[in-house]
Amino acid sequence: MGYEGKQREEEEGVMATDFFWSYTDEPHASRRRQILSQYPQIKLLFGPDPFAFLKIAMVVLLQLWTATFLHNAGWVKILVLAYFFGSFLNHNLFLAIHELSHNLAFSKPVYNRWLGIFANLPIGVPMSVTFQKYHLEHHRFQGVDGVDMDIPTLAEAHLVKNIVSKSIWVILQLFFYALRPVFIKPKPPGIWEFINLIIQLALDALLVHFWGWKSFGYLILSTFVGGGMHPMAGHFISEHYVFKPDQETYSYYGPLNLMTWSVGYHNEHHDFPRIPGTKLRKVREIAPEFYDNLDSYKSWSQVIYMYITDRTVGPFSRMKRNVSTKKSE
Repeated sequence: MGYEGKQREEEEGVMATDFFWSYTDEPHASRRRQILSQYPQIKLLFGPDPFAFLKIAMVVLLQLWTATFLHNAGWVKILVLAYFFGSFLNHNLFLAIHELSHNLAFSKPVYNRWLGIFANLPIGVPMSVTFQKYHLEHHRFQGVDGVDMDIPTLAEAHLVKNIVSKSIWVILQLFFYALRPVFIKPKPPGIWEFINLIIQLALDALLVHFWGWKSFGYLILSTFVGGGMHPMAGHFISEHYVFKPDQETYSYYGPLNLMTWSVGYHNEHHDFPRIPGTKLRKVREIAPEFYDNLDSYKSWSQVIYMYITDRTVGPFSRMKRNVSTKKSE
């Protein structure tokens, strides 16, 4: 891979002042072609997860029931349950929406969109439709400057430079993740965004009307704490933050894949976004020589710790490219 960036800063043990810059295409499209040429049977893994709707419905109903159950609870109890229980459910739903953005529940995209709006309900804030727009660009134009909104802004990178600021950034990373596109690359809302908004606001209003603000607060807290200093949120950092200069995507092979639609298999996911999370482990089993030599993680909590404490790592630790001559599917 041709790149420039932080070799000297890392050697000196100080944080870099620029991103890594790559002058080659992102690695996934070429690896996909190589793997399919050797293992064409991987195409048999393509297609929707037949149990996706059932899994999503169970989590949505459980989380909404929990919210109503806590309508008279104290705020300390609500916060504790939000962190140790509700956060896992809402983050599961966020990653279900990620799965649905690739149309991996139904063959017809419109059914996936409706299911995404349904999965969005306990999250409390409408995001499923907008997320799909930006996320698909992240796949097609990975690392492309000004297009891939997964990459931190220059403002974030210049402000977040030490343990304290990195800790605050991690706690608030869900806000940065959600608001970054609004300021950098806003897209005009379409009819589906308005449908998402209206249905979400209706659910929120009904919840507050019948069960009160504490029930709604539990859902919002579950979303917020689950996207911050939380084991589940470690995937935001582990996926593409560069800890090794010649690798820009990293997989996680740990137990939390069971609760996160196997999003930890991130190299496999970017190589084959048409394969549902339940089958991504089979990609590695079929073609281990393409993945076993790549750096990977076994703990998302450890990734967060490494990110905060390693003084050479920060928001600048991302791979960027000015142009991409080939798009990833």
